[in-house]
Amino acid sequence: MTLMTGDEKHGPSATSTLDVLWVLYDQVLRVSPDTVDDPGRDRFLLSKGHGPAAYYAVLAAKGFFPEAWLADFGSASSRLGYHPDRNLVPGVEIASGSLGHGLPLGVGLAHGLIARGLAAPRVYVLVGDAELDEGSNSEAIVYAGAVGLPNLTVVAVDNRSSSYGWGPGGIEAHFAVSGWSAVRVSGRDHVGLASAFRLTSAGADSGAAGGPQLVVATVEDKG
Repeated sequence: MTLMTGDEKHGPSATSTLDVLWVLYDQVLRVSPDTVDDPGRDRFLLSKGHGPAAYYAVLAAKGFFPEAWLADFGSASSRLGYHPDRNLVPGVEIASGSLGHGLPLGVGLAHGLIARGLAAPRVYVLVGDAELDEGSNSEAIVYAGAVGLPNLTVVAVDNRSSSYGWGPGGIEAHFAVSGWSAVRVSGRDHVGLASAFRLTSAGADSGAAGGPQLVVATVEDKG
């Protein structure tokens, strides 16, 4: 990450997601540089796309593109823009950065996989707690819970930056009332994160019916 300069105002947005991203790509996601076009791969959508430095660092570390690209971050000739572009960056599933888009896209993608008979691939969407203020997310939460999407997991990075807060029950209650299961873990605890993600994927892997899942990852830095 230290190779990427010029977007320091979004530094906290990147560092708040770093551990979650690493655990997902190191221990959870069934996707690799060799399977980025495989219909059976897991999909990861970075809805919190306005601070992509951690995302790029993890993708480079996992071999999706050369580490040398990082030093050219944000330049006019770079593939690595201040918002990720799926047409330019190997391994990126969606262009993101405009808040409130990733979860609705993830709901549609999860629904589409089921419609195609692809029960094994999972869709993971990483959102920020403040991003959940967007009305498009509220509609996606209600819809996903109503139709039941067992292949969908949302990771909400909670750094207490929401304008209005969440009141009793926190973010979990906001999802649970719409039929989601939810768990909260430390966003810096790799063992706890991996355990939470494996629990959410167990139902889909076994073919059991169920609904969408939420993992709230609590971190300390705002952004």
